[in-house]
Amino acid sequence: MIVETLAVGTELLLGQITNTNAKEIATRLAESGFTHLNQAVVGDNASRMELAIVRATERSDALIITGGIGPTADDITRDAVAAVAGVALVYDETYEQVLRDRWNRLRPDRAFPESNLRQAFRPEGAHIVVNPKGSAPGFRIQIGSCWVFALPGVPVEMLDMVDELVLPFLREQEGEGRVVVSRVLRSWGMSEAKVGEELQDLFDSSTNPTIAFLASAGEIRIRVTALAESDENARLLIAPVEREVRKRIGERIFGVDDETIERVIRRELETRGWTIGTAESATGGLVGRRLTSLPGASATFRGSVVAYASDLKTSILGVPESTIEDHGVVSEATAEAMALGARSVLGVDVAVAVTGSAGPEPLEQPVGTMIVAVATPTRSIVRTLHLPGDRERVRTYTATGALHLVLRAILES
Repeated sequence: MIVETLAVGTELLLGQITNTNAKEIATRLAESGFTHLNQAVVGDNASRMELAIVRATERSDALIITGGIGPTADDITRDAVAAVAGVALVYDETYEQVLRDRWNRLRPDRAFPESNLRQAFRPEGAHIVVNPKGSAPGFRIQIGSCWVFALPGVPVEMLDMVDELVLPFLREQEGEGRVVVSRVLRSWGMSEAKVGEELQDLFDSSTNPTIAFLASAGEIRIRVTALAESDENARLLIAPVEREVRKRIGERIFGVDDETIERVIRRELETRGWTIGTAESATGGLVGRRLTSLPGASATFRGSVVAYASDLKTSILGVPESTIEDHGVVSEATAEAMALGARSVLGVDVAVAVTGSAGPEPLEQPVGTMIVAVATPTRSIVRTLHLPGDRERVRTYTATGALHLVLRAILES
């Protein structure tokens, strides 16, 4: 099935709001095995919206529109869809009462704004797509051979509707005996280009299963997706491809599916009964934030020291002044001393430390020179990273690199 997405809102074109909906819907479509043909953004202009809808419905099996179904005058998605479908807008008195009841339940001390009743209109023949988290209902209508879904632009409302109502409906349209299964292999330490080169022939010959590459903060995910009549048969198709990918990429694959680096680290720590802490300078707490992003992080994470100033590295972490004087703040010697100090101060089994020159101005070393050290009960590992990009990219990639060095240190200990 070929699907397109259309985001509505002049604020998106002006850059006032980031179109995160496009990314989230695209991910879900890919995971469901649908062909995502095109993404588009259009402003709150009736004629342009109608043209975008006409083009999409002529070449796709489904169109998901986000935004423009609220209560204000510039919410004209209903009007545009009705115009393209050649139908009138009809008023749903039942939904009017739903709107009034919802308002009175949530805001009993305030008068109901009559403008909210715009949300009770929908194109004639359209079916309501229930919005459990907001007042604006979505709707579904068929234009030609294309199913058109109009959903709210608010992500928390829209994504639930996509997951619970839109995708199941599209899968049902595909008919019985269709199961899409994906296996995601997570790798670290090879560039996207290098991974692509290693797997080029598999990619070129992939029809079912298919192979795709996704890069994120230095990690490369290799997604293998199969279409079959059952979950079991889909996994049988995936298995030989996964074995070949693992054979070529080897130990650089650290996890599968939802096994993020944070999850893998916590699993390895729990297996050993170990705890972890961080000592950060240039990353300002990013590594600690990643380690505490999972529920139940307190089982293994004890704390963090963000020692940005040099004197704090000495007074809190116990880095000898002579180490900083002889080697500098941005040095492997200082990073290792920070990690060893953090193990003692925080009372942890594993400590990871980061120092470096993140930019935009160089600090002792060229911008992008970042140093990570990990201290465990049996050894210390120190690595110097040379990362391209602006300050935030350098910091983000360093945090990812630090976590992977933590995992390596734990496994080697």
